[in-house]
Amino acid sequence: MTAMEQCIAKANVLIEAVPYIQEFRGSLVVVKVGGSVMESPENLRRLMSDVAFMRTVGIKVILVHGGGKAISRAMAAAGIAPNFVRGLRVTDERTIEVVEQVIKHEVNAAILRLLNDNFHVLARPLHGDWVLTVRKETGVDPETGATLDWGFVGAPTAVNVFAVTQMTDAGVIPVVTPLGLGEEDGKLYNVNADVAAVALAKALRVRKLVFISDVPGLLRDVGDPTSLISTLRLGNVRRLKEEGVISGGMLPKIDSCVEAIEAGVQRVHLVDGRMPHSLLLEIFTKQGVGTEIKADE
Repeated sequence: MTAMEQCIAKANVLIEAVPYIQEFRGSLVVVKVGGSVMESPENLRRLMSDVAFMRTVGIKVILVHGGGKAISRAMAAAGIAPNFVRGLRVTDERTIEVVEQVIKHEVNAAILRLLNDNFHVLARPLHGDWVLTVRKETGVDPETGATLDWGFVGAPTAVNVFAVTQMTDAGVIPVVTPLGLGEEDGKLYNVNADVAAVALAKALRVRKLVFISDVPGLLRDVGDPTSLISTLRLGNVRRLKEEGVISGGMLPKIDSCVEAIEAGVQRVHLVDGRMPHSLLLEIFTKQGVGTEIKADE
């Protein structure tokens, strides 16, 4: 391909994106990033360039991030042994101090530097404990009936929508940490980042909620990346669960997607952040590259 042909191809890509830019300009979109994408500087940089592009063309992006691996490293350095109960990190007083330090001053700060300094869009921290009210997360062991206690782990019960929209209306990208304040004790709680993203998406009734992780989307066969289900309607979720297509770690994520759609979010997307510019390809092209989940027609 000649240099001129390459330029023409780039121009065609921009033209293809125009209807989507026009359609989504001014829309609220929550993007949650986690998994190994957070561990790869190159993947994270590409993803932030996508977020910056979305903001530049008028989409009001709210970015929610995790930081589990960075927290695990900091805990190991502090000599704190990890403790998980049914997949959730048990968070005692010492652990929540590490979580706050890492999430706010390491992970969040790194994302802000990329957006502000490298891609020249306006991004600011919006820590979860500023906007999320939570209740203490407890459960019951299905085998013993004993109460499960994860310490300072919370589930959102309320969202300060005004604080979020005040920033997005001013052209700022809020970069949200997965934290919350206890509704009863006013203490700091750790919140699952997926759950925090869903809570924000539901409260804001956003146009789109996008989960960026290290899987390509929902696969019919987890060993075959070509078996991607590009579109999933809510009416098919139960059947796919019964068939075992939705299982394991994908179960809670799909349940969160369903919860968001039922609460008024128009579309939820599962996208592989390891693919270059997958976020833009999912939103600004007709075919997309991940799994789109939407209500039944």
